[in-house]
Amino acid sequence: MAQGIKQVLADTETIILPMADGGEGTVEALTYSTQGQIVNTEVTGPLGERVTAKWGILGNRAGAVIEMAAASGINLVPKEQLNPLIATTYGTGELIRAALDAGYRKLIIGIGGSATNDGGAGMAQALGAKLLDSQGEELCRGGAALAKLKRIDITLMDSRIADCEITIACDVTNPLCGEQGATEVYGPQKGADKEMCRQLDKALANYARVIEHDLGINIMNIPGAGAAGGLGAGLIAFLKVRLVSGIDIITEAVGFTNYLKDASLIFTGEGKIDSQTLFGKTVAGIAARAKAHHIPVVAIAGEVAGNYRELYQHGIDAALSITPGPISLEESMANAEKLITDTTERALKLILINLKR
Repeated sequence: MAQGIKQVLADTETIILPMADGGEGTVEALTYSTQGQIVNTEVTGPLGERVTAKWGILGNRAGAVIEMAAASGINLVPKEQLNPLIATTYGTGELIRAALDAGYRKLIIGIGGSATNDGGAGMAQALGAKLLDSQGEELCRGGAALAKLKRIDITLMDSRIADCEITIACDVTNPLCGEQGATEVYGPQKGADKEMCRQLDKALANYARVIEHDLGINIMNIPGAGAAGGLGAGLIAFLKVRLVSGIDIITEAVGFTNYLKDASLIFTGEGKIDSQTLFGKTVAGIAARAKAHHIPVVAIAGEVAGNYRELYQHGIDAALSITPGPISLEESMANAEKLITDTTERALKLILINLKR
């Protein structure tokens, strides 16, 4: 985008500010904007494999930022191997432990883009919680195993958690179970068919019942509990966190409103712009703040689809697709940089034509 602007107005001051909403890109956005650093840690992947996951240290060592997608994300699993029955958030717990080991007690955790549907059970196990069946045996990892859960023992949970301030960047409000819950809404994209969804939803309901009985917390209908395959519920139950809109956390952390004081125009974007963009997504958050400062916003996406015109009532002045014609998704992704540059250039030229009138 910056290159496209420079091709039209070479002397224009252009500020590049990476943003995110709690999903993928959160670590990069916060470490870049606070001049922090990226750390790589080997953890357990969604299907039990070892993966190298990145997390961030905020500038001035003000805290750590973690993305669950880096350890437990759907991007780590080939499509043909997706299996939410056994996928685990254990690696996310290991990332939290790595941040604790490094001395950090203020954590921001972005949850989104998960391959999992285990209610954060794996995360809790990695931090010392014991999830036991009727025989007193530790459950195996994955969402399906939660159907056998009878008792939870947190006496060996990592004691350092009690000293932590943990904020969860979450951009969805789904409850844990039911028609709008973690499984029914997001399970199919993680490889779950109808029978698997039924099985997983029942398993999460059992998980919620045991948590309420043993931990005294009713997580069933808390907004956001269903985020990231129920990881939101697990974080609330075991880590006593608070869920906050991801875009709110990011904009505050990077000082976004400070950049608006002298801005004349904002370019932003995401993979797909449609009616869902309004619900906590980065583009919508940026547009709402820009509208309050009367700054026009151009949103650029790989695809603009559905009832996107509703966005025009919420601070977005134009939504443009980068595709110049009928091309495949693969071709679009392979040439994304040039397509974004060209689209930005065309948009700015049109804006300048209007200003000359």
